[in-house]
Amino acid sequence: MASQTLTIRKPDDWHVHLRDGEMLARVAPYTARQFARAIVMPNLVPPVTTVEAARDYRRRILEVTAPGFTPLMTCYLTDQSDPDEIARGFDEGVWIAAKLYPAGATTNSVSGVTDIQNIYAVLERMERIGMVLCVHGEVTDPDIDVFDREKMFIVRILQHLVRDFPALKIVLEHITTKEAADFVRHNPTVGATVTPQHLVINRNAMFAGGLRPHAYCLPVAKREEHRLAIRSIATSGLPNVFLGTDSAPHTREAKESSCGCAGIFNAPFALESYAQVFEEEDAVDKFEGFASVNGARFYGLPLNEETVALERTEVDVPAEIGGVVPFHAGETLRWRFVG
Repeated sequence: MASQTLTIRKPDDWHVHLRDGEMLARVAPYTARQFARAIVMPNLVPPVTTVEAARDYRRRILEVTAPGFTPLMTCYLTDQSDPDEIARGFDEGVWIAAKLYPAGATTNSVSGVTDIQNIYAVLERMERIGMVLCVHGEVTDPDIDVFDREKMFIVRILQHLVRDFPALKIVLEHITTKEAADFVRHNPTVGATVTPQHLVINRNAMFAGGLRPHAYCLPVAKREEHRLAIRSIATSGLPNVFLGTDSAPHTREAKESSCGCAGIFNAPFALESYAQVFEEEDAVDKFEGFASVNGARFYGLPLNEETVALERTEVDVPAEIGGVVPFHAGETLRWRFVG
């Protein structure tokens, strides 16, 4: 009989949106409950572009999370980003990475980069000092189909970044396509984060019996062949593939509107969701590497010494948590996080 308890080194979330203000207080404790550290996205309003803003945001996160949780801050890149400011924040330990949002690609990305050449001086400095570049990998050209935006980003931008900055560590966030999985397999300096939702749903989930706004995120879920490719690489044991929830909460009203917001709130049951996938893929032995080892090593950080456990028992996911509809709402999962 299979073990009823799964114990792993305490994991980290290498991509999360904690929001700010009242929403921060509502959602951040769920991430802090399951993870030791988390890479916090900087797409606030206004975005986190300065060392002082990152310090202030980290302080606000620590005020609403339990002791022992470490938020790892990031800098939002714009066309005007200053290499000296980027390097200063990294040298002072304020932020660990910089985030590239192509302008208009996702939530609060209007201030993002309009042309990759505009930040080449920043990328040169980051490569020199060993700072990681996190990338929202989608082009935003209106002539490109929304389901092809990640694939075209790889062709138009990512492969050139790898060529022009061979020593720059790049994380392609929340991969959703077979093309992204293949690229990461063949480029070990490029890491990839994988979300629970892109392991579990394909694009049919957005149209099951009508429009389903709570299944809408960016990048959008793709065809079934892409979901299977993402499951394959996530459970492969490759050292440059690791956990990143991309948990991105919006209120029910913001999702269920005439122009619903993109984002899936998966933090409350993230490890349960991942564990179920790894069990289904007969890859439970690879789960600790994916959740607790690969990301830390890619970023050059020490592994966590604590452990956490999941119990093989059913857990019901509520329909709503703090005014936000969680991933798997109304479903029953087969694992329960016990800490």
